[in-house]
Amino acid sequence: LLRGDTTVTERTFALFQMTFAAITPALMVGAWVDRARFGWVVAFCAIWGLAVYAPVAHWMWGEGWLATKIGAKDYAGGIVVHTTAGVSALVAAMLIGKRQGFPRTLMLPHSPSLTFAGAAMLWVGWFGFNGGSALTADDAASSAIIATHLGASAGALVWLLIEKVKVGKATSVGFATGAIAGLASVTPAAGWISPGAAILIGVIAALVCFPMIQIVKKTLGIDDSLDVFAVHGIGGITGSLLLAVFLSPALGGNGYDEGSTMISQLAAQLVAVGAVAIWSAVASAVIAVLVSLAIPMRVSEDEEREGLDLSSHGERAWEFE
Repeated sequence: LLRGDTTVTERTFALFQMTFAAITPALMVGAWVDRARFGWVVAFCAIWGLAVYAPVAHWMWGEGWLATKIGAKDYAGGIVVHTTAGVSALVAAMLIGKRQGFPRTLMLPHSPSLTFAGAAMLWVGWFGFNGGSALTADDAASSAIIATHLGASAGALVWLLIEKVKVGKATSVGFATGAIAGLASVTPAAGWISPGAAILIGVIAALVCFPMIQIVKKTLGIDDSLDVFAVHGIGGITGSLLLAVFLSPALGGNGYDEGSTMISQLAAQLVAVGAVAIWSAVASAVIAVLVSLAIPMRVSEDEEREGLDLSSHGERAWEFE
């Protein structure tokens, strides 16, 4: 495989791509926690990876029609990872249904400290995805990592500000959520934009994703437990569209392909996002229903009330006795 002046062996590239394919279903599962049957989750994610993720990855990164015929761009997964996972997670959450008590019961995070620690590890790990997408240790990789860090930082700080204004308190969970929104949004453009553009993308990500959480849960009444669609899905879509703006050399970007302009690139991004969103939604719904014919989507009310750690796996997160 050639990218610029770099030669990467097929096995090395496949191993790197495997990490993207592995983490994408892991993003989805946050939408249906506390109620999905483990066997259904395993089967759904396995089939989903082949029927949804793999085709989209080839459409964008395998010289497929979205990249070659439409001219869409995705540096490290705004469309391939976050749009597919976000839209599919929303569809699955709708099909599985709400947790008992939602939205009347206040469902607080199990452990804000673990949430914060997990987000910190994800933040650093993201450097490998975005920086690694340069396929070489050069200035392009450094540029992508810098953009990634700045986007996450801006998203986290603006999210804290929004929380302070809206609810009177800035939280560690909010900081983590804002960082993830910034990361998801800067990902599709990371290697092609300026540091200033990365900061603006992070700011916009927080401003867009924060209200989207309220729209999904309160307005639409969908129990997306960890806000996968509102943060990953909308973040990835937002960044994929903003890429068309910040590619402009006038804004420090790497510029457009020959014959392309900001408007034509934006049109290409819209087509790609729309096509991938539709494919992800329809295919995910079909897969979810077909798998449910063999393995029910949802645990029983008693099992949900008892908690899936114990009822599904015979374990507890903590043993205090």
